[in-house]
Amino acid sequence: MIERLLPAYVACADTYEKDAPPGSLYPEEARLVEASVDRRRHEFAAVRACARRAMATLGLPPAPVLSGRRGVPLWPEGTVGSMTHCDGYRAAALAWASEARAVGIDAEPNEPLPPGVWEMISLPSERARFPMGVEDPPIHWDRLLFSAKESVFKTWYPLTRIELDFDEADITFRRDPATATEGAFTAEVSQAAPGMPTSYEGRWLIGDGFAVTAIVLPTTPGSAV
Repeated sequence: MIERLLPAYVACADTYEKDAPPGSLYPEEARLVEASVDRRRHEFAAVRACARRAMATLGLPPAPVLSGRRGVPLWPEGTVGSMTHCDGYRAAALAWASEARAVGIDAEPNEPLPPGVWEMISLPSERARFPMGVEDPPIHWDRLLFSAKESVFKTWYPLTRIELDFDEADITFRRDPATATEGAFTAEVSQAAPGMPTSYEGRWLIGDGFAVTAIVLPTTPGSAV
């Protein structure tokens, strides 16, 4: 599913399998989750299995994917990428750094956010764009907004090492004319960082019970994504 949101030069892999055996991890990966509960260890292994499939698509040998500060994946030299996992879906996306500066992907269950979270993550400007409320079947816009902001953060943070709050990204969604469950979005970031744009273009999709979003920041400004 994630491949529908990404340009051809981004290698991606996903799975609807909830678990992968922790034995599939490299020893250094296994050490990162050795104190975690079984569910965490299995999802950790499953998303890294996706990452290694994406590596193979780029012609790279399998390699461990460790974690840096705030859990940022540490990809093979010369590549950039992103991973996501939620209950029932795991995905990874990887590109050569010569083609993309950053990739951010996120998947969430297409369900309403818990009570009170919508008000915490949304701006007044964003709430004003949903006069019908946050539920517009089959889209739960509150959850899609959360996912889009997560994709922004995953694109921004590896390049800046500056954390963004939810109120520092203002999201506007657009639907594709031919479908009600897929489209694009623009994120306007109020935080400034050297060499970073303040506007980001992404894609979104509702399918198979999930809300999925993706952003690719191309190496060449203005490149199609």
